[in-house]
Amino acid sequence: MTTAAASSPRTYQVRTYGCQMNVHDSERISGLLEQAGYVRAADADDTPDVVVFNTCAVRENADNRLYGNLGHLRPVKDRHPGMQIAVGGCLAQKDRGEIVRKAPWVDVVFGTHNIGSLPVLLERARHNTAAEVEILESLDVFPSTLPTRRESTYAGWVSISVGCNNTCTFCIVPSLRGKEKDRRPGDILAEVRALVDEGVLEVTLLGQNVNSYGVEFGDRYAFGKLLRACGDIDGLERVRFTSPHPKDFTDDVIAAMAETPNVCHSLHMPLQSGSDDVLRAMRRSYRSEKYLGIIEKVRAAMPDAAITTDIIVGFPGETEADFERTLDVVREARFASAFTFQYSKRPGTPAATMDGQLPKQVVQERYERLIATVEEITWAENRKLVGETVEVLVAVGEGRKDERTGRMSGRARDGRLVHFDVGSLAGRIRPGDIVHTVVTYAAPHHLNADGEPLAHRRTRAGDAAEAGRAPRTPGVLLGLPTIGAPAPAPAATGGCAAH
Repeated sequence: MTTAAASSPRTYQVRTYGCQMNVHDSERISGLLEQAGYVRAADADDTPDVVVFNTCAVRENADNRLYGNLGHLRPVKDRHPGMQIAVGGCLAQKDRGEIVRKAPWVDVVFGTHNIGSLPVLLERARHNTAAEVEILESLDVFPSTLPTRRESTYAGWVSISVGCNNTCTFCIVPSLRGKEKDRRPGDILAEVRALVDEGVLEVTLLGQNVNSYGVEFGDRYAFGKLLRACGDIDGLERVRFTSPHPKDFTDDVIAAMAETPNVCHSLHMPLQSGSDDVLRAMRRSYRSEKYLGIIEKVRAAMPDAAITTDIIVGFPGETEADFERTLDVVREARFASAFTFQYSKRPGTPAATMDGQLPKQVVQERYERLIATVEEITWAENRKLVGETVEVLVAVGEGRKDERTGRMSGRARDGRLVHFDVGSLAGRIRPGDIVHTVVTYAAPHHLNADGEPLAHRRTRAGDAAEAGRAPRTPGVLLGLPTIGAPAPAPAATGGCAAH
């Protein structure tokens, strides 16, 4: 690094697209860059020295969105010599050298398997004044060995596995993330404890197929055991996980959720379709009866459980009868919320070449009917909570109208978004604190609590937020061959944690 660079640290900005896995990967990218001496650019800085795009390849317009943003940056880079642009994540893994061909002003392209190489690739590109493209076909180091700059003082992501062994015909993620690799339980719990030691109250366990955890070391009950072990960690108040696959959902996991006090009674379990014929074409390996049976068992064990899902409309060959069956399952399941998607053709997936691709207007019309049905149900389910007391973990940025309304926002234990009046506690409640309040109004996507809070508990996470401290974890040793300061190589996805 030059003397000028040493005296004035280079600034960086990470722009993230896609799912929770990508958000967490971006925390690692930030941690790596800061370990290498970079400093995060101020929010108002539109000319950072390095801009990193952590991309998603799940949606059809992902390519257009990336190249559009790269196009907007080209004149900015032309006016600021020395600025670097890096592209990582699933789209980088898929498009590889095509990115530099279409956007030759890009300096670095890295894939989903070699996040750790980014600082070295940036330095190499500066030295050689040429683009560096490095895509690995398999995992270089498990991502959790990398330093991480956490975005939240109160909630943290913890990867328990990466990759996916499923072969869903609509999904490109397995080919970009690779086969499932599981971390050892002790390493996961060590990272969770490190976060709790920093003041974190809530942890979300992440995996492309989180409840198949243990497949690599031959223990099909490993995930339930892991949930129970999280229950033994003092100071850990909330445990969540995303996303489980119905085919791997076992009764021991339901028991662990019900019997472990800090495991939240919230479950995000993708349905994708209520039609058995469509599920078969999607290669989903479960049918609607099994899916509804899991929900029935969850509610028997945890009557207060909030269940959310993902649904795809307009999959190739979907008939009106198939779609109606999806609506039937939605009505029976009584979801607390649903992420709904219009089928998006992705080159490289089996579904992209299937017969029966549906016209846009048919898909749009079904999509609108699905949203109307979902919102009718979620609103009805939320109205049942009016008058109930909820425990809210106060968050940052959850309520876009909070400044105008004088409210703060956060998540209840079941994952529902709550906007609450601070009352006489104005100025004393911090992000990361815990508030108990009574629900006074319900909307399809949120709850309001407009009375005086019943209780407010200050927490170490709130102390950290007040002091402006974000947790940083140095990486958890897994015993893999290459660990520590990066040598040539990165990771990401979009929508992929929702299989």
